[in-house]
Amino acid sequence: QVQLVESGGGSVQAGGSLRLSCAASGYTYSSYCMGWFRQAPGKEREGVATIDSDGSTTYVHSVKGRFTISKDNAKNTLYLQMDSLKPEDTAMYYCAAGSKWALFWWDFNALDAWGQGTLVTVSS
Repeated sequence: QVQLVESGGGSVQAGGSLRLSCAASGYTYSSYCMGWFRQAPGKEREGVATIDSDGSTTYVHSVKGRFTISKDNAKNTLYLQMDSLKPEDTAMYYCAAGSKWALFWWDFNALDAWGQGTLVTVSS
């Protein structure tokens, strides 16, 4: 059974940084496409970043140059380094695993697994 557990959320002021972590277990981690999506209060889910098994990455336009997705296959852990945070980044952040297709198009119904989320709050 696939399990994803996020950590690292918190409250920061605008311009600050946070690093989110996602510990994975229960499957061959390195063979999956992984990613982060977020959901702000009253808004729809939004794909933020993905990283494929070959290390290639994608980002939503609003976080390009500020967020960096990475993974450590030996530790089965996914990361999201978030710098220059803005109040509009405030959301619950979730890590996800699935096929390259599901994450590239952010087809949430096709994801294989996602975590319980970690809350990021950015104040102005």
